[in-house]
Amino acid sequence: MSTSFASSLDALSGWRSALLTSLESVARFLTDHELADVQIEAQLAAVRERLAQEKLVVAFVAEFSRGKSELINAVFFADAGRRILPATPGRTTMCPVELAWDGEEAPGLALLPIETRLNGQSLGELRQQPRQWKQIELETKNPERLAETLREVMRTSWVSKDDARALGFWNDETPDDNPPLDEMGRVEVPAWRHALINYPHPLLKQGLVVLDTPGLNAIGAEPELTLSLLPTAHATVFILGADTGVTKSDLAIWRDHLGTDPLSRFVVLNKIDALIDPLASPAVVREQIASQVSETARTLAIPAERVFPLSARQALAARVADDPAGLAESRLPALEDALGAELMPHRRALLERVVVEAAATIENHVARHVLDRRRQLAEQMLELRGLRGKSAGKLQMMLQRVDAETSEFEACTTKLQAMRAVHSRMLKDAMVDLSSDRLREQVGQMQEQMSASLLNLGARKAFVALCQRLHGLLGAAAKRSGEIREMLSATFGKLNTEFGFSLAVNPGPDLERFADELRLIEKSYTQYLGLTQALRLSQPKFMEQFRRMLMSKLRVVFENASAEMELWNKSASAQVDAQLRERRRAFRRRREALERIQAAAGELETRLGELEAQDGRLQGFQGRCEELTGALRRQARSGMRGETATMISIDLPLSDEPEPSMLRHAAQA
Repeated sequence: MSTSFASSLDALSGWRSALLTSLESVARFLTDHELADVQIEAQLAAVRERLAQEKLVVAFVAEFSRGKSELINAVFFADAGRRILPATPGRTTMCPVELAWDGEEAPGLALLPIETRLNGQSLGELRQQPRQWKQIELETKNPERLAETLREVMRTSWVSKDDARALGFWNDETPDDNPPLDEMGRVEVPAWRHALINYPHPLLKQGLVVLDTPGLNAIGAEPELTLSLLPTAHATVFILGADTGVTKSDLAIWRDHLGTDPLSRFVVLNKIDALIDPLASPAVVREQIASQVSETARTLAIPAERVFPLSARQALAARVADDPAGLAESRLPALEDALGAELMPHRRALLERVVVEAAATIENHVARHVLDRRRQLAEQMLELRGLRGKSAGKLQMMLQRVDAETSEFEACTTKLQAMRAVHSRMLKDAMVDLSSDRLREQVGQMQEQMSASLLNLGARKAFVALCQRLHGLLGAAAKRSGEIREMLSATFGKLNTEFGFSLAVNPGPDLERFADELRLIEKSYTQYLGLTQALRLSQPKFMEQFRRMLMSKLRVVFENASAEMELWNKSASAQVDAQLRERRRAFRRRREALERIQAAAGELETRLGELEAQDGRLQGFQGRCEELTGALRRQARSGMRGETATMISIDLPLSDEPEPSMLRHAAQA
């Protein structure tokens, strides 16, 4: 596929792969030379996972018969030489469909029965229950069989009006919006609640996720669409008919679900080929299209530049026939240009910030670690140089002094235990506000407030109050985190002064980004909790589904905040453990060195040479680390050209007692 969107996504994928290579080089170097601790390893793992699993979600939203599936076929599946998603006149896609690729799973179609709505479980919960889904294997090398299998998303079933009401497809309060009844008084509903297509398309392999959503009734009936999938999509393509413009149902979707963030919305006027009139000149047709663009932009209150007139049918036919002129006439490349130009730089900037911050943290950690070890080596070298020409009695005195310093240093363990006890208690208090129990309690209080109002008309007010309380919990956790940091800073200062540590308190956990995530959820839900949905929330099953969906979203935010807090506190403890272990090792080395010197006078100069070589190698390690992290930073800031940082291997192991040959090699280096 040679579209600009595909090229942009490919460039982003290549840039991420190059970053992963540079990151692996940094991680391997730190591991080989014992320069990583629990905090650094956890941060490297988090960045690695973020780069490897970053998804780009593009949602396609439209009422029925707007050509949405045809547009997806034209953008993503023209390589197959035919339509893959069903795109026939009338209602085609009956349930929300996600197209993605998971390399650990075989290509397949997973279908969730519509009856699962009755048990109140959210899609997020049901994703973890494979037995609830019907699994169908996809024959990706057989386009005919593939298209036939995917037609399953069109399947419907006929149910009674009571069943339709329970499933969310019939509302007595809004009779005009209800579907028609057949002669037996039944309602036609989708057979499936949700569909997942695992398809090995090149763009999907690079992290693209396509969300195909059906019309207004389906969107309104599934809370997770409006509360999770649509708000978290990085871009939404809203498809209208060029011949019809913005209809009443189109406007309802836009106002209720899409109109809050116009910068991530792309509006498509599809089927411009329907405006072609053999009795009108091309100039007149162009004027009609331009008029529809202006009218659509005015109605939706967005800039005209975000409205893209095109013909998905023409584009698909042109791509299948390899007809560049026909593709240009379809105007599809303009939409793909906009998607590539706006989405990719934004995603790259977010990942760049993550990588640059990680590189700075690694550099600071290694600098502190190397400085502490070099200081200990300097003390040993100063001590050993003072032994040149000294008697055996002097050596014995030095041994006794080392033993005395070791005993004096071990007195720090009492203070460390006291610090850990205080730290543990303060951390436990801070984590209470981020616990699932506290979150469940707050959501339960919101539910009580909703139920207390007539027909749940106070739903929006109760939800806003919930968000205020949750912001208060995050604020309280941030305040306690600050108190922990102050305690650690004071204690570390005393330990550094009394026992020669070089402990430093890292910046506290950034809980503000979780507050931002909470604000995004609040924004999405507040829009969703209008009068119509308040009436639906008066239905117990719908209310339970809403509560579970909300709880699922909030739990992710609070669990991530809790994990961030816990990781930061673990890093402080790990720093103490690492320096305690290193100091004990240094005392042991000093004693062993003195004992060897006592046994053989010639060992003194050898040991001094070893220590000087270790000091030189430590300086080299810090310089090499700065070189690798600098390359990682440059790679992150270089754009998406797929540049790869230069790799230089260092094969000298860091050991307590280097061999003489290694020392000569290191000294020469």
